[in-house]
Amino acid sequence: MSVAKIVELNASSKTSMEDAVKTGLKKAGETIKNIKGAWVNEIKVVTDDSGNVAEWRVNLRVTFVVS
Repeated sequence: MSVAKIVELNASSKTSMEDAVKTGLKKAGETIKNIKGAWVNEIKVVTDDSGNVAEWRVNLRVTFVVS
């Protein structure tokens, strides 16, 4: 029998939403082992004065198996 745990984290990127997700998972992987997936719970953007996207922000729920 295995047990899964979920942690919630926020990550950002100036490039893209996908890059923000990858950045968050890479950072989480430094301390969390057995990551099995992630749910993008929320997506936000920061804009400049012209309305252009300056930064992508994601809220992730990362699932991993606990031994």
